[in-house]
Amino acid sequence: MLRGASGGGKTTTLNIIGTIDQPSAGTVRLFGNQVDFTTATDSELAELRLTKIGFVFQQYNLLSTLSAFENVELPMSMANKLNAAQRKAKAQTLLRMVGLEDRMTHLPSELSGGEQQRVTIARALANDPELLLLDEATGDLDSKNTVDIMDLLLRINQESGMTMIMVTHNDLIEQYADRILYISDGQLTEQAVNLKQMPLLHDDYMAFLNEQE
Repeated sequence: MLRGASGGGKTTTLNIIGTIDQPSAGTVRLFGNQVDFTTATDSELAELRLTKIGFVFQQYNLLSTLSAFENVELPMSMANKLNAAQRKAKAQTLLRMVGLEDRMTHLPSELSGGEQQRVTIARALANDPELLLLDEATGDLDSKNTVDIMDLLLRINQESGMTMIMVTHNDLIEQYADRILYISDGQLTEQAVNLKQMPLLHDDYMAFLNEQE
């Protein structure tokens, strides 16, 4: 997790790792190779993002005219590595994995915020990325959906070994990460390491929030 005050550089760091933004100095190495922003074309960087990196943002960015199933299938169609039957089977598998087996045909407007974020996660996993980047992925969710989404991400992380980097303002979910990096004014200032990643217990979490209020 990347933590720190607003304006410190967390999202910029995430965008540089995701090749959305170019660094003003230094180098970026991804998947064993240095990314040369001066020579790489937009299409080459887009291909890297499509095939290697999954993105989950605070705003779900789902296509409003497509169903949950179609939103998840779209990245596979763009990558053009699977046939129609394979895409259908994989999209269904991913939506079942995130608990939306009964919501596949629904449009984003027919889904709750938590359900839309689950579709976004399924879509981000569609092309089997090596890296999943999450920017305030629980920022617009209530406490129950926050716990549910974080539990889902932790399960995916532990079962598949997928690397995840998450920006969050919520210090109460730090226990989900194996490492927390603190950023201030564009610099990494300190880090903390969790010896064991732990899910939140929802009832205890709610009791704690009520006590704070």
